[in-house]
Amino acid sequence: MEFFQIVLLALIQGLTEFLPISSSAHLILPKEVLGWPDQGLAFDVAVHFGSLAAVVIYFRGEVWALLRDGLGGLVNNRWTDDGRLAWLIVLATIPAGLVGLAFKGFIETHLRSAAVIAATTIGFGVLLWWADVFGKRRQTLAQLNWKKALAIGLAQALALIPGTSRSGITMTAGLMLGMKREDAARFSFLMSIPIIALSALLLTFDLLSLETVPWGDILLGTLLSGISAYLCIHFFLQFISRIGMAPFAIYRLLLGAALIWMIWG
Repeated sequence: MEFFQIVLLALIQGLTEFLPISSSAHLILPKEVLGWPDQGLAFDVAVHFGSLAAVVIYFRGEVWALLRDGLGGLVNNRWTDDGRLAWLIVLATIPAGLVGLAFKGFIETHLRSAAVIAATTIGFGVLLWWADVFGKRRQTLAQLNWKKALAIGLAQALALIPGTSRSGITMTAGLMLGMKREDAARFSFLMSIPIIALSALLLTFDLLSLETVPWGDILLGTLLSGISAYLCIHFFLQFISRIGMAPFAIYRLLLGAALIWMIWG
């Protein structure tokens, strides 16, 4: 990949990874408009590590409390809210991990088309709007139980379909289950940590099998995607309670329409 391609795609990935608007839908646009080739394995590794670094650094205090109290609860059988939340995140990660292992090949072969991405961008955008309008938005993270965490985890498994948006579908599920906007977003971000870490690890094993590894491209992609993802998380949490999900749902509809126009126009 050329320098300009790495910069633009890394910024796009970082800005869209944690917004409920689908990063895969945005990454297809340069390919369709500019005729760029697929970004390749090295770029995928870079942006995964960038996104992981961003969310861990931003929530570093909470991550430490989750690890400390989650493991501490097993040792002394004294469960704090953070300890309980840690294991709810683990539970919510299991469905996506199992589905990813079982259907990874099928998804990459049959569901990475522009038509699928356009359809999921629009369909799940409408669902996001519905959940935001009709969700009760009363419950906090402290009130989350294992049944609701598992339901959000099952929703996260749907994000393996390109165009769905991992953050979008998990926030949608949280809102449908009655969570407040900021709490649904915070749980979505926290539960992204293990799934992104697992994906980055698997991609790294694949990368090391290559004869030549473009470490410079990986470093640049990681840095840019990490910075943009960190800023995205910060400003999203600052404003989501006030602006709601409607702007993102509308944006998804427009993006999906643009993809359809590019494909069949």
